[in-house]
Amino acid sequence: MRTFFAGRDLGPLVIVLVFLILLPFSLPRIALSDEVQYYAYLRSFYFDRDLDFYNEYQHFADIGLKNNDAAVSNALLRPDDANPNPVTGKLRNVAPIGSALLWAPGFVVADLWVQIANAGGAAIPRDGYSQPYIVAVCLMSALYSLLGLLLTYRLARIYTGQLPALIATIAVFLSTPLVFYTYLAMAWSHANGFFLFTLFLTIWMRGREGNLGLGDGQRHWSVWLALGVVAGLMVMTREQLGLLLLIPAVEALAAYIGALRRRQWSLLRRLFAGHLLFLAVFVVSLTPQLATYWVLNGRIGPSSTVGGKLAFVQLGPLPILVSPRFWDTLIHPAHGALLWSPILFLALAGLAWLFRRDGPLALLLLIGFLGQVYINGAFGTTWHLSGSFGFRRLIECTPIFVLGLSALLAWLQPRLGWKPLVVGAALFVAWNVGLIAQWTFVRTELRRGLIWDDMLWYQLQVPLQILSRLGDILFDRCRLTTNC
Repeated sequence: MRTFFAGRDLGPLVIVLVFLILLPFSLPRIALSDEVQYYAYLRSFYFDRDLDFYNEYQHFADIGLKNNDAAVSNALLRPDDANPNPVTGKLRNVAPIGSALLWAPGFVVADLWVQIANAGGAAIPRDGYSQPYIVAVCLMSALYSLLGLLLTYRLARIYTGQLPALIATIAVFLSTPLVFYTYLAMAWSHANGFFLFTLFLTIWMRGREGNLGLGDGQRHWSVWLALGVVAGLMVMTREQLGLLLLIPAVEALAAYIGALRRRQWSLLRRLFAGHLLFLAVFVVSLTPQLATYWVLNGRIGPSSTVGGKLAFVQLGPLPILVSPRFWDTLIHPAHGALLWSPILFLALAGLAWLFRRDGPLALLLLIGFLGQVYINGAFGTTWHLSGSFGFRRLIECTPIFVLGLSALLAWLQPRLGWKPLVVGAALFVAWNVGLIAQWTFVRTELRRGLIWDDMLWYQLQVPLQILSRLGDILFDRCRLTTNC
């Protein structure tokens, strides 16, 4: 047996097993206004062949009203100056279309299954609202989360052994909001965005040398083409993920400077050709989103509701995006990402150890992360994400966290052994599980932000509370939430 396992990388198998063990605890549903907007694209285009979302919004609003929750109705159907859009007459949808595109394969399979089942005598409504459609898109999100984890582990293995990479991948997964948005808030865009950014990093690192001073930034044309497509999908899934393109942009700038210093004119031409191909494919990939903006908003740009949330200052004739909530995004006592998920302290510190192995990569990943913090801090009115579990807008940075944490664990392992690393990871997981339980059914006031008074007492009470609600957790999770 030992001979069989020797030399084999069992990390992917362990990740799949952890994912499958937790999958029965998932809660496939669409209930909240963001979820409804993501889903409305897919259902409306597939069944109605249009982008008029009134019937989709009304359907989910009615479910909420039956449960004395008017949130969807108020957010999506209540008239205001911009809803319906005064130019197009369309109801507002502030969500981009990327998640709908990624869910489409599962949705089509669900529709085919409904037709086959009905031909055999079942009576499942073929309307895009019945359970097979909802379950299909939710499972697609979970699948993308799994694929993202496997790719993230693969990236970490470039720099560390199996154990540090595996512990880091599973610990970050279970100790951050990613696990919540994989299993309990499945119809959001975060699992999809996480997968796409991890896929982008995986493709981008293909052929990349470990040091920008030694590498020349070149890639095969097929790599630039693939990067352009994935980058387009990233931005169409969550627009703010466009700032993660700072990573290849800064690399390109360093490559140009190096080539100029060395007077490598042929290299400059090849770099420019590759980057031009990337930009062209990227713009073409954005075409579906740009067309959607035009139909909904009468212009090639997102809803004014989105732009109105961002903070700008005028510098002469130029509006400059500022981030007044940059530090609050990280360390605000009630909403800071590092307090919701303390493991991120270690993950970000671990970039210093990654720097020892690959300094340019560590710096580029840090720049990408800071870009996401900056754009969140620029959302002057919604930076805090009250009502959401954890600091969800940084979920897409998961591969950055795993690469940092795995580098730190690889340094600690020969000094401490593997057992303290596993115990430490388990403590971070326990903290996150406790917060999920508090947020969900133990102390729901946490939905407005972390409450530090009696926090430890409530965390220690979570195991007893879980045991007292074990029947609901196993067999009737709808009782623990709303509009289910």
